[in-house]
Amino acid sequence: MAPNDSIVVLNAGSSSIKFSLYSGAGLELTLRGKIENLYSGVTHFCAEDAQETVIGECRWSDAPLDHQAAMRFLLEFADSHLDGHRVVAVGHRIVHGGVDYSGPQRLDASVLAALEQLIPLAPLHLPHNLAPVRAMMAMAPDLPQIGCFDTAFHVGQPAAAQAFALPARISELGVRRYGFHGLSYEYIAQRLPQADPALAQARVVAAHLGNGASMCAMHAGRSVASTMGFTAVDGLPMGTRCGAIDPGVVLYLIEELGMDVAAVQKMLYQESGLLGVSGISSDMRTLEQSSDPRASAAIALMVYRISRELGSLAAALGGLEALVFSGGIGENSASLRAAVCQQAGWLGVQLDAEANATVGHGMRRISRASSRVAVWVVPANEELMIAQHTLDLLEPA
Repeated sequence: MAPNDSIVVLNAGSSSIKFSLYSGAGLELTLRGKIENLYSGVTHFCAEDAQETVIGECRWSDAPLDHQAAMRFLLEFADSHLDGHRVVAVGHRIVHGGVDYSGPQRLDASVLAALEQLIPLAPLHLPHNLAPVRAMMAMAPDLPQIGCFDTAFHVGQPAAAQAFALPARISELGVRRYGFHGLSYEYIAQRLPQADPALAQARVVAAHLGNGASMCAMHAGRSVASTMGFTAVDGLPMGTRCGAIDPGVVLYLIEELGMDVAAVQKMLYQESGLLGVSGISSDMRTLEQSSDPRASAAIALMVYRISRELGSLAAALGGLEALVFSGGIGENSASLRAAVCQQAGWLGVQLDAEANATVGHGMRRISRASSRVAVWVVPANEELMIAQHTLDLLEPA
């Protein structure tokens, strides 16, 4: 790729589109930003350069944008602000690739049709991931688009790690454990051995902790087990998602409380987790600053669930050599990392309190030299992973 050639990375949600621009063969970050409040309220656009200087900002108060209008605006903005850079491809984060897509995929009409068949597996995410793809196909049909799937990293897990104990006729419909946050875990699997080559073949548990939260067991850089399963509501408590729950609770909500499917779905995805337990906020920063005992209870529950899942994943690996924290909470909450590491003392984790308390933005080890389990903080960078996959498909080795 020439120095002025650039790859756009898009991460589209239900009401926002995050974007990044990476340039040259080294994939240097050129700009990033987001359009938020699509469809309702005041749509807001903001873009920053690599030095975090705002280079563009706009608001639409009369008529909020939809995904297609947002993509049209982004293309127009790119044409006027790229300063000689040429967009050669677009990489998309797509939450679900099913069992057929175990790696990045060039997107065309047939692949898009296949992905649309997976919407019942991820109804709250996949339609919004695909909307910008359709818009780009309509506006720039000759521009290559690459799909990178959050499930792909987990496709090679052992069969037992992917199965539910359900009748075969149900499993054959695609009801199985898929796992998510795969792009984040793939990035960690690449970066960790660069920092410590001894970890290239190690047994590692990585925790991607943010508004969405999960954990993954990796051996020699490959996924062995994960806390998220059929959907991204499984596993750990999250900002507003409940995490693992007894299926009987769902039956109780429907049969005894008279809740319909839409109400149950809203509760599990939008009204539970840290927000539901605390009744205050889904934001860990707000809860850590609160003196309300409900905030402490929400944090304690999350620490407990992380600690319990850590033991489960270590068992799946048959041992543990490294623990990694990533995601907004994992990278920024020293107190949560300390609490989890204290609970993990039985595994041989010895935290370096000073290193853990040091504020930093880069990758760093926070365990003592004597710790049997190395503990690292690895900042998430799913966007760079998508850019790398896109470049690899454009220029295969």
